Amino acid sequence: MSGFVEKPEPVQVPGLVHVHTGKVRDLYRNAAGDLVMVASDRMSAYDWVLPNGIPDKGRILTRLSLWWFDLLADTVPNHVLSAEVPEGAPADWEGRTLVCRDLRMLPVECVARGYLTGSGLQEYRRDRTVCGLALPEGLVDGSELPAPVFTPATKAEVGEHDENVPYEEVARRVGPELAALLRQTTLAVYGRARDVARERGIILADTKFEFGLDPATAEGGEPRLVIADEVLTPDSSRFWPADSWEPGRPQPSFDKQYVRDWLSSPASGWDRSGDTPPPALPDEVVERTRAKYVEAYERLTGTPWS
Repeated sequence: MSGFVEKPEPVQVPGLVHVHTGKVRDLYRNAAGDLVMVASDRMSAYDWVLPNGIPDKGRILTRLSLWWFDLLADTVPNHVLSAEVPEGAPADWEGRTLVCRDLRMLPVECVARGYLTGSGLQEYRRDRTVCGLALPEGLVDGSELPAPVFTPATKAEVGEHDENVPYEEVARRVGPELAALLRQTTLAVYGRARDVARERGIILADTKFEFGLDPATAEGGEPRLVIADEVLTPDSSRFWPADSWEPGRPQPSFDKQYVRDWLSSPASGWDRSGDTPPPALPDEVVERTRAKYVEAYERLTGTPWS
């Protein structure tokens, strides 16, 4: 059992139709047919949306995504039309709202890994592979891979767990040509972002992207591939400080790993394998997690958070 500890009621806004409540974002459709995506401060971990969130998290994710979308525009087009708050929306939507193209989303989480950690490490320890890709002997927690790899996963509903799948499963789901384009684009975006982050003293260990097809570009040809949702945030990526990277142990990070660590520690008193929802995060965990998100934003963009 997993999902929301307490699912929030959607905000009703004149002229907008509520479409979906996700782990972090609420999705609406406006009269023009565009999607309005609102990033909340909700925090998810281990397939649960936790009882309390992280202040400013939604705004940090939105502002950082916009920064990356702009930086990567010459590598891949994105779905953003504007960051204007719709008329009649609550004041709290300011800074956390994106108006986006309505894409035909692809049923694949496009994950790029440059370092061995997380579920990839678990599979490697068992089979010396990641998503069926053979890796050399001798790698440890935090090792840099010989080259970045594309390790896709199925997209899960709230409360379900994304499942790593081999590349052949992606080709079966979306066709071989589009699967090849997804792999190529994922690795190209990861490579560009990895280099940018490295210049700022941050290791981009891994990240996941979501892509869709823009039907508006299909006249006379194939619809173009567009990157969507969020991109290269502490929610979707593992960021490590480069100056303390040391393979062979878990790395300090600028992401939600601090929350995962607390939930899996005796201090939380929570049994991840049971059916009981996780407890609320203590104030100290909330404050330290917010500080990590803010530091990631400031180090990557070079601008202070305010």
